[in-house]
Amino acid sequence: MIKIGFIFGMAIYGIIWFLTLFMVLPWGVVSQAERGEVQPGSSESAPARPLILQKLAITTGLSALFYLLVYWLLTSGALSNIDLPFFPDIPSRS
Repeated sequence: MIKIGFIFGMAIYGIIWFLTLFMVLPWGVVSQAERGEVQPGSSESAPARPLILQKLAITTGLSALFYLLVYWLLTSGALSNIDLPFFPDIPSRS
């Protein structure tokens, strides 16, 4: 069982948030060329509507769920019975 302090928890959440952002960014992207509305001075492959605020909200919600899963795995002792040679010793809850 691992104790997670505030700073360590925020660092884990930040890493999860950015990984989730990179997972969410390509969702629903339609290029200007596919839509047929290429703006002068921009690339044809640029997104027609990036929907950044919506994607940031989805990222925040998903990363909160992922963080809760990671927090539970680290603090519950669920990983204490895994026998992997490279995995650190995590004392079991008694």
